[in-house]
Amino acid sequence: MKNRQDNGTNRGSQIMKAISFGEILWDIIENKAHIGGAPFNLTAHLAKMGMRSYIISALGDDDLGHQAMDKVKSFNMNDSYISVLKKYPTGTVDVELTGDGMPTYIIHEDTAWDNIVLTKEQLNKLSSENWDVFCFGTLAQRTESNRKLLFETLENISAKHIFYDVNLRQEYYRKEWIETSLHKSTIVKVNDEEAVFLSKQLFNKEMPEKDFAEKLSNKYNIELVCITRGGEGVAIYHNNNFIEIPSIKVKVADTVGAGDSFSAGFLYAYLSGKNPQEAANFAVKVGGFVASSFGAIPDYSENIKKEIDNLNYG
Repeated sequence: MKNRQDNGTNRGSQIMKAISFGEILWDIIENKAHIGGAPFNLTAHLAKMGMRSYIISALGDDDLGHQAMDKVKSFNMNDSYISVLKKYPTGTVDVELTGDGMPTYIIHEDTAWDNIVLTKEQLNKLSSENWDVFCFGTLAQRTESNRKLLFETLENISAKHIFYDVNLRQEYYRKEWIETSLHKSTIVKVNDEEAVFLSKQLFNKEMPEKDFAEKLSNKYNIELVCITRGGEGVAIYHNNNFIEIPSIKVKVADTVGAGDSFSAGFLYAYLSGKNPQEAANFAVKVGGFVASSFGAIPDYSENIKKEIDNLNYG
């Protein structure tokens, strides 16, 4: 069920509310553990920007799980929908960075976030609240139980927007999962490589980005399609308009989490009432800053903080 409403704002006493579904895990980079997972990164950035942010996930009852819960709280994220499971370890991913800072991943299986659970009371609570955005991706759908829970939640939740970051990883996707996800979504984000792959998978031919975005929007009734191009900027398709926004040139430290911070920046600005181009311009600045910093969730610079203030009060 797609719940479309007018964009929310973050002015006055009204605080926007976001919830994400999916993985909380530790990226192991050069033998050091860094908290991560695309839904976690996205939710943490939304919280840093001022949204009331929740995540539906699961952690192991182990040292990494306890540390992850501490990180959740330190980023001012709400932990009401995070389960602690004794049967499964907290998720980890081995990450290797290439010379240009691009990551490759080995994602370990049968971890806590592969086995997310919600009680009946939690599901009832979720469905009783009004959310500005519900966010999810593809990776956490790799287990049948997660897919069932995700789509049950989507059927019952009341959200102004459903944001799907396709975010394909290794072999952890199926065409039917992607199509079901697209049918549920109002805002979809893909990167340029995923756009090429999906145009072949869904429409049996490679298409220019504009044609792909238009066809995706029409077939799946999607309000807004966002195609990120790494260091080459982003394209937005909305209301039959295809807008291209250049990147901001930065010295890349590492790109881990940069796409997630872009997503957060876009959603925060768009839900604050900015148009798609204004939202994308802000998101490009946030993503560029994160790519130029070490870590997926660095402390914001004064310039980024001012940009956030301008969205709230501009």
